[in-house]
Amino acid sequence: MEILLLGIYSFFVWLIFIKLKLLPWTTPWKVAVAIFPVVMIAILLLLLNIFAPTTSDVRVVKYIVPIVSQVRGRVIEVPVENNRPVKKGDVLFRIDPTPYQNEVHSLEAKLASDEARIGAERQKMAEVQARLADVQTGEGQLNEQLKAATEQVNSLSASLDLARTRVKQNTELVAAGAGNRFDLEQAQTNVNELTAQLAAARAAERQVREKLSGRVKGDLASVAEVKAQIATAQAQVKAAQAQFETTKAQLENAKWDLTQTTVLAPGNGTMVNVMLRPGFFVAGMPFNEVMTFVDDEYQIFALFNQNELHQVVPGNEAEITLDTYPGRIIKAHVDSIIWAQSQGQLDASGNLPQTGFNPPPGQFPVKLVVGKEDGALFLAAGARGASAIYTEHLTLVHIIRKVLLRVSSYLDYVIIKHSISLGH
Repeated sequence: MEILLLGIYSFFVWLIFIKLKLLPWTTPWKVAVAIFPVVMIAILLLLLNIFAPTTSDVRVVKYIVPIVSQVRGRVIEVPVENNRPVKKGDVLFRIDPTPYQNEVHSLEAKLASDEARIGAERQKMAEVQARLADVQTGEGQLNEQLKAATEQVNSLSASLDLARTRVKQNTELVAAGAGNRFDLEQAQTNVNELTAQLAAARAAERQVREKLSGRVKGDLASVAEVKAQIATAQAQVKAAQAQFETTKAQLENAKWDLTQTTVLAPGNGTMVNVMLRPGFFVAGMPFNEVMTFVDDEYQIFALFNQNELHQVVPGNEAEITLDTYPGRIIKAHVDSIIWAQSQGQLDASGNLPQTGFNPPPGQFPVKLVVGKEDGALFLAAGARGASAIYTEHLTLVHIIRKVLLRVSSYLDYVIIKHSISLGH
């Protein structure tokens, strides 16, 4: 820039003093002509760098997405070509889906089997629960039987006592000659029958008591047995449900794996580094990149020295020139200043910080956003150029900066290459 200003200044000196001879080319004028540009350029540069800072390090950065396969298998189709644009959802490549489709069919059959097992286990549990009602009803019946048996034993005991009394009375009458021997024999027969009936009634009562006396945790043995069967049935239902949920999750994963056999473009962009061909085997590992996707979306960063940014705020007008578009000014504005750099990071370690030998402070990146009028302009990833930011102060110097930026942009048309001699 300084050379450009000196060139313009030299042209006007030549025009005034040599060509048109408007002023005499004397020693005082020579000294003034030599001193003036040094002072003015120094002042101008100072003002420009403060209120309209510029940088020759502008970078276009795009999102790069490594394309990897989520599943392993043999590639059967690669419909994309290298360095060709793609739209979001376009097929990048396909993997043989046969083993994953078979896994889905197998798990679907297993899921149906697990569901049938749940139904069968629930049916068993319902049957056992119905048995519980039956055995609980049987306990009530046993209590009624015990009551009836006890009443029968009491009744027979009373009848037996009465029969024995009559035998005694008849025996005394027969011995005195006042009684009938037939009545005595009848009374003895009644005693024998009642004794047998009482023994049978007591045996029945004892049997019912034995059935009621066998208990487990307060329940009859039969009731406890059925409750244990119910608990077992409930555990089996839960196990069947757990197996069903496991199979269902496995089926969902298998279906997801099946969808991953077709890899789609994550957005609008360009595919590069496409070396994949049908027949290749992809391993399904995150570090096994098979092609690269370059997103159409981009970010622009301009690197400025730290002391050039104290007047810059988000929203300031900015202009960008890129080597890929000579002579074109791209309108933009400041989005933000990234006030962070690697020198500001101190990793935790057992060593003392090296504060005395750090390199000099670097530059801070400023994020620029292209305006709507240039929003559709294609910007290549890695494109380089220059930029100027126009602060809200001393707007008069902005004109000089804009002129210089445009002249610099037109100079991008000049292509200079060093010749290379080839030895034989």
